[in-house]
Amino acid sequence: MAKLPTLPRTQAKPVRLLLINPRFPESFWSFQWAVEKVLSGKRTLNPPLGLATLAALCPDDWRVQIVDENVEPVPLEPEADIVGVCGMAVQFRRQRELLHYYRKRGYYAVAGGSYASLCPENYRELADTTVAGEAEYIWPKFCRDVEQGAPQRLYQETGVVTMTDSPTPRFDLLRLDCYATVSLQFSRGCPYRCEFCDIIVMFGRRPRTKSPTQIGKELDLLRERHVRKVFFVDDNLIGNKPKAKELLCYLVDYQRRHDYWFDFGTEASLNLAADKELLRLFRAANFGWVFIGIESPDEQSLKETKKTQNTGQDLLVSVRNIYRAGIDVLAGFIVGFDNDTLRTFDRQYRFIMESGIQVAMVGLLTALPRTPLYERLRQEQRLLASTEHAQDNTRPGTNFVPKRMQYDDMVYAYKNLYRKLSSDHAIAQRIRSKTHYLKDPVSRAHYSRWQALAIVTRFLARGVLPGGPLRLWHFLSTVTSCAPRMWPHVITDWIAGLAMRDYLRRYFGLDPAGERHAAHATLVFIRNRFAASLRRGSLDASLALTESMTRLALTVRGAVEGRFYTQAARRIENLLHQTAITVSLRIDAFPTKHLHYLEQLLQRLSRYGDRVSLHLNRELRQLLNIDLSSFHLILDEA
Repeated sequence: MAKLPTLPRTQAKPVRLLLINPRFPESFWSFQWAVEKVLSGKRTLNPPLGLATLAALCPDDWRVQIVDENVEPVPLEPEADIVGVCGMAVQFRRQRELLHYYRKRGYYAVAGGSYASLCPENYRELADTTVAGEAEYIWPKFCRDVEQGAPQRLYQETGVVTMTDSPTPRFDLLRLDCYATVSLQFSRGCPYRCEFCDIIVMFGRRPRTKSPTQIGKELDLLRERHVRKVFFVDDNLIGNKPKAKELLCYLVDYQRRHDYWFDFGTEASLNLAADKELLRLFRAANFGWVFIGIESPDEQSLKETKKTQNTGQDLLVSVRNIYRAGIDVLAGFIVGFDNDTLRTFDRQYRFIMESGIQVAMVGLLTALPRTPLYERLRQEQRLLASTEHAQDNTRPGTNFVPKRMQYDDMVYAYKNLYRKLSSDHAIAQRIRSKTHYLKDPVSRAHYSRWQALAIVTRFLARGVLPGGPLRLWHFLSTVTSCAPRMWPHVITDWIAGLAMRDYLRRYFGLDPAGERHAAHATLVFIRNRFAASLRRGSLDASLALTESMTRLALTVRGAVEGRFYTQAARRIENLLHQTAITVSLRIDAFPTKHLHYLEQLLQRLSRYGDRVSLHLNRELRQLLNIDLSSFHLILDEA
């Protein structure tokens, strides 16, 4: 374990802390096509609220920096005494790489985040200190121990944190202009007992809340920084209904006093639809959308997983009641419960189409560590050895053996469900189904006329027209079927639908044989066109094939023809565009006179950076005048 020097209060030099949010692998929730192709000046959806809260818990004289790798590259040699790296399960691979890199270079490495809270044992060999659980009490203790030169290996919250003790996040340390929305948190915990959910494991079943005045102070800071869109990241904002109504009444008054400055969104349970007062307050406070875990239209599956709050009601009627209040519905769905069969996929498709839910996150049931589902499947010996699919339930796979389906059949049906949902017809039909009930939406755009015109122009040029006459016809059918005041909402749904379509095309690998053929054709092209460089050993090209992955590997060991960086780049870019393959680009030796060629190549590939692993030495990284944060940057060659 690295040792910290004693840092007493009397010492003039303050502790320097670097907090890093690792890069997320692209997922359903990235909406990468929308962010890159349509929205203006945004890099990703939400900032790391947890790190901003952690920064606020530090002593006043500490020098704290937050780097979100999703919007900027991590510093290779930061001026820091401590490097803290947070992470959800989907970020674990990158979190591990960052911890290894900084620890090897003598920095004191601290691990935290939701995955470290669930599985602190996975970090014993990765970090000098692991922080597990809510940070309000244990992080200040860590800071005091650091100043005394005696930090512990593990800080684990075993008690109950009072949310009124949570500080105002350090929004000033975040590049807020890079995010589409900014996150706030009012409550932690959920009263329900869904078998698959890890929220009650981490936060308990008795929701705890901040005071409305705490939220007001946070909103004041965001308003000063010209933030308009706010996402309450509570796992269930209405888990404690009396407290939720108290907050909403406060927000209604706040919005009136500030001319309805904010557009809000949040997560809530479906019983929102049956509470007229809650719906009225949501609308009055300017909540334009709500994410709801619907999971399944099959009541037996809901009962099996203890999702009782969704039973005993007509789910379709409930969704439409929320629409009638002017609030859009985003929803999560799950297939793979023991009650489910292959017919369940058709039932899910029909419900999603009839409900008009455009942002429908359908996932295969996944057993997360520490959840009741995980423990039950472990006892039944149905868990699979691979944990890859335990990190992202929006990928085509899972980590256990289904009961009433063959695994491969389930995965194929899952891919096929998404393929149907992403068709132009399905996108248009859902919009028409929704706008039949959602006639007076709360949500309003805070764009200038020129910003709105630019977004619409990019959407038409990059989204509608490339789809040809049929997509144009479907688009026109949606705008002509509703009032003009609904058109911004229609365009938003089209953007979401096309972003999902783009993600699925690149990641679901619906044609593995075709992908391998295309990858092999690209390899042959490179080997034939640049045979001289291959013979000299300045270039190497190969394919790595496994059952679940195709990787094109390129290594540059010296001077390569300049046309390689244009001709090969076009072929590789097209391959990444058409398939879900990954690319490894390693530069061992490189003539600086060709630097601009490399920058051009990387610029072309940055659109698909999540699937491009870059192996660059430190000197080359410093010479490149390009943002490398969009790539999977391999930090340590060892």
